[in-house]
Amino acid sequence: MEHHFWSTVLDLCGKTTTVVGSHLMGEAGQSFTEQKSDGSLVTVADRWADQELRRGIAAIFPDHGLLSEEGAHHFPETDWCWIIDPIDGTTNFSHGLPIWCIALGLLYRGMPVFGYVAVPPLHQVFHGFYQAPGHGDGAYLNQQPIQCQPGVPSHQAFFSLCARSISLLKRPFPCKIRMLGSASYNFLTVAAGYTLGAVERTPMIWDIAPAWPIVHGAGAHWASLESLDKLDPLSVKNVPDIFPLKFGESYGDRSYHTLVSASSELAAIFLPYIRDSVTQ
Repeated sequence: MEHHFWSTVLDLCGKTTTVVGSHLMGEAGQSFTEQKSDGSLVTVADRWADQELRRGIAAIFPDHGLLSEEGAHHFPETDWCWIIDPIDGTTNFSHGLPIWCIALGLLYRGMPVFGYVAVPPLHQVFHGFYQAPGHGDGAYLNQQPIQCQPGVPSHQAFFSLCARSISLLKRPFPCKIRMLGSASYNFLTVAAGYTLGAVERTPMIWDIAPAWPIVHGAGAHWASLESLDKLDPLSVKNVPDIFPLKFGESYGDRSYHTLVSASSELAAIFLPYIRDSVTQ
């Protein structure tokens, strides 16, 4: 894969998310909100951003497939496919809380190889490569390399969880807890070294695909927790069963219980707490 291809990919992501992000910053806390059939929120701004991102990608890569939260959910029969989430953290966005993202993932033959997540309110841009054709692995925040920071769980270290995982708190947890309201950003806190771990109970494919290459590029550990009762904490899988995605299948109604940790050793420490919270 030529270097020019990846330069074009980065340029496309940078330009489109800058334009979309600038518009969304003016809409945050003001955009009209609706409730979708699954109970999640969607705003007029979500739909506008989805159209703008899809239009920008199609103009540069017309032969690439596209799958998005607000658009098509069936994985297309193309070698290259973009998976986008126009606003990850819509509830935060709709209330004006400044933790929401514009997330794009690029898959090659069903595997996420490039991720780009812009966080306009925080002036942060994450991107990363993992097993991408013609490009080395790595993760970056505002163009600077980042790596996860394995450490020892303590009340001076953070663990981030989603609202559906608060049952973890039924017994003392070995880290301080943070709850951020954006699945992508939740995962990326581990990649950036802010947290030792993060769990999401029901992330969708558009939450996972953009963060996957960045998290792996930063050296973090990713575990699919679909069968918690069968998992051995010392042999947590590092590759979830969902990849590679399969041509023609719909991914719009599937969620994937996920734990991201700064190391496999930390995953082994955190997993029993998560298992207990699910089985209680």
